[in-house]
Amino acid sequence: MAFNPVTLILFFLSLIPGATLTPRTCDPSFRDPGLTTYDVFLSFRGGDTRQHFTDHLYKALTRAGIPTFRDDDEIRIGENIELEIQKAIQESKSSIIVFSKNYSSSRWCLDELSMIMERRRTVGHIVFPVFYDVDPSEVGKQTGQFGEEFAKLGKRFKYQMERVEGWRRALKEAANMERMVLEDSNW
Repeated sequence: MAFNPVTLILFFLSLIPGATLTPRTCDPSFRDPGLTTYDVFLSFRGGDTRQHFTDHLYKALTRAGIPTFRDDDEIRIGENIELEIQKAIQESKSSIIVFSKNYSSSRWCLDELSMIMERRRTVGHIVFPVFYDVDPSEVGKQTGQFGEEFAKLGKRFKYQMERVEGWRRALKEAANMERMVLEDSNW
């Protein structure tokens, strides 16, 4: 019996201890000061998954009434992208990280990952990694195509080795968590 991976993610999110992913109004003017802005922050490499898996996941989450941050829908032209992403991560209850073959070629993705994993360590932020057409061991050890892309990016940041090591640590940590592994053929 095959299950839709998006449905499984919604189910797993509902089982995470401490998660209160409850549908709220999707009206953007609705802001309860006691609640976070988003239930889910989606981290993904756009070129790899935006038109496929991530788009399906985002639509399923929003249809279920779960406020979800996706950068191309939530950041307005002219806003400081980096600050808006930091704010969204801080204002989210949980994060779904969709790792793909080219995720590690983006400093934006890796910076998001570092922030997300730091929140996980410091405040118990809920993190759910999804490995989309990439092996978790390649992510954790930075090998294969994933590792090649990471090495290229690392060369560009050779004078910021502390940052690169932070990315490496976050990748290893995420790869060792409970997770979902999907092959591209699922979509």
